[in-house]
Amino acid sequence: MKSSARWLTILAVGLLCMLFFYPLWRITLEAPQYPEGVTMYIWINQITGDSPGTLQNINILNHYVGMKYIEPDSIPELTYFPYIVAALGLFGLLAAFINKPKVYLFWAITFLTLAAAGIFDFYLWEYDYGHNLSDTAPIKVPGQAYQPPLIGSKMLLNFNAISYPATGGIAMGIGLFLSFVSYFISKRFSKKST
Repeated sequence: MKSSARWLTILAVGLLCMLFFYPLWRITLEAPQYPEGVTMYIWINQITGDSPGTLQNINILNHYVGMKYIEPDSIPELTYFPYIVAALGLFGLLAAFINKPKVYLFWAITFLTLAAAGIFDFYLWEYDYGHNLSDTAPIKVPGQAYQPPLIGSKMLLNFNAISYPATGGIAMGIGLFLSFVSYFISKRFSKKST
């Protein structure tokens, strides 16, 4: 029982590290002209699509309504997020090595805080792209904003924007849950041994 918290923490770190191999988030645009949808994948270090021309197609659509081009090289988060994830993973391994309830709790709270900050940052990014529109846009709809939903689906003109965590984001969420489970197991064992 004593080692359960340690192994759960190591598993949580492994799930967190899946962000290096799988995308964090996905946004799909569905419309009559794109019946199969156009999907953009947001990773911790890049933005890709379901085909090589996806990002270019999305930028063309964005241009018509006055949205800025999505240029991954100009998004600073894509440069430093990998370092944050790596540091958080190393902190988790340190917590497993120390194997004390307070350290597990501190790691879990840090994990939760960074995850919440990342989601809030993503929301602000979506807001900026969806609301700060060019005055010279070919298509202007008074009062219309084009911010996709953070989670769920939303109609934007004739496009249905669908936004959900991708494989890496789901794995990270499970890892976050396990970080708190590790703390509670460690705390419970600590009480029994006193």
